[in-house]
Amino acid sequence: MSAFEELGVDYVGFAVGDLDQASAWWADRYGMSVYARSPDGRHEGRVRTAAMAKGDIRLVLVEAGSADHPAAAYTERHGDGVRDIALSTPDAAAAFEEAVRRGARPVERLRQRDGVVTASIAGFGDVTHTFVQRLSSADAHALPGLTPRTGPPPGRDAADSTGLKSVDHFAVCVEAGQLTPTVAYYETVLDFRTVFSERILVGRQAMDSIAVQSRSGTVTLTILEPDLTKEPGQVDRFIKDHGGAGVQHIAFTTEDITREVSALGARGVEFLTTPGTYYEQLRERLRLRRYTADRLRELNVLVDEDQDGQLLQIFTRSVHPRSTLFFEIIERAGARTFGSGNIKALYAAVEAERPHAAADGTSREASL
Repeated sequence: MSAFEELGVDYVGFAVGDLDQASAWWADRYGMSVYARSPDGRHEGRVRTAAMAKGDIRLVLVEAGSADHPAAAYTERHGDGVRDIALSTPDAAAAFEEAVRRGARPVERLRQRDGVVTASIAGFGDVTHTFVQRLSSADAHALPGLTPRTGPPPGRDAADSTGLKSVDHFAVCVEAGQLTPTVAYYETVLDFRTVFSERILVGRQAMDSIAVQSRSGTVTLTILEPDLTKEPGQVDRFIKDHGGAGVQHIAFTTEDITREVSALGARGVEFLTTPGTYYEQLRERLRLRRYTADRLRELNVLVDEDQDGQLLQIFTRSVHPRSTLFFEIIERAGARTFGSGNIKALYAAVEAERPHAAADGTSREASL
């Protein structure tokens, strides 16, 4: 069996400039709770870490205590953002050794601590992948060096049909000319396979997109590349403002997008708006299976379908100081891929947001 047969998203690692501010933001806006943290005390010269959770989503926020830590280099170059997409595996040693044999650059060699085995390889841009294996003696979500929070374990009530559930996919922006090599890297090194491809044309702008997915079907990267023969667009701006390739957005799943969007809006999360013409055309384009067009229009939720079913999506307004990273809420009603209509609608919505952000002078939040 392949060493990569059972990969999953273990956690999403963020480099942050201010741990207290970042963890408070995730708690206030998205209802995340801290389930483990680095030992209390002064942190000059050392790393501070907080692990947060909601549903099956795990975020690990790292604040560097010294300038020579990788998290410090990341925030200096990119600001707060995704530095590590950690991959769960039943055998971290086998996954690491096989990935390196296939051409992956090792970042951190095999290490065992507190019943957890880890090792890291390079991914795209400055993002790494940490293989995570928990031995039988370790808690299901234990992380090396972190002290578990007292109280019930993180997660959700099985009877609760609302709330954020899991990570659906990561949208990754790469420099022009790097789409094909990046796809080839994941196919060769981690046994990912291509599940979707699309060329997006909006006005005089264009981008190409290919989605790759792990053998398990639980880790998906949608990789975006700008077309330099067209006018600069959002992917070009991301590369410029972010300082190279990186995660543009993370999609979180929910089982009831209308309730979740309403709940998040009440917490202060702002979403991109969608032109009314989208919903006028929607009635002619497909037959809705769950929500009314009026309800979706009220919340600015997008809907599309593939051969397996429908998917509903909405994208948050970026509050990153560089207007780069944002998030997506997605409900899959059978659909396995990404609707072309939604992708074009997203592109148009992000483009419309740029002049809005510049005109209103909104102060972006400093830490995610």
